[in-house]
Amino acid sequence: MCPSGRITSSLTAASPDFRPAFEIIDADRDGKISSDDLRAFYAGIPRSSSSYRDEEMMIGTMISVADANKDGFVGFDEFEKVLETVPSCRSGNGLMKDVFKVMDRDGDGRLSYGDLKSYMESAGLDASDDEIKEMIRLGGGDSNGGVSFDGLLRIFGC
Repeated sequence: MCPSGRITSSLTAASPDFRPAFEIIDADRDGKISSDDLRAFYAGIPRSSSSYRDEEMMIGTMISVADANKDGFVGFDEFEKVLETVPSCRSGNGLMKDVFKVMDRDGDGRLSYGDLKSYMESAGLDASDDEIKEMIRLGGGDSNGGVSFDGLLRIFGC
């Protein structure tokens, strides 16, 4: 989903490019996912109430499952390995649903031009107006209706 041609190449690649999803979660852009990154990521997702303890347990479990080298962080290679074990992005991949919810700023179930532009800016990703329009087109959407969850999966090459 990054600009400069990675969108197109991820759609034609034999395996999906998980880098855009990794970059969404890596809030501090240090090249690894920490517990703080996951807290920040999940803070942007509306959900039913859960206790702080439950949330901390969930985040700790997510880190420990993916952290193959046991350094307390999830590097891209570890992240990619976990996602490659998922049969497909379409078969209930909760991570992709969470990514969609974070990006869907107005909560209407579609990623509009404004949602994508706002997300790209907040993530520090430089995307031109034409590149954002191309993302929407690749996702099967239009400038008025935006992109559905299935469209986001197409953008990511799932």
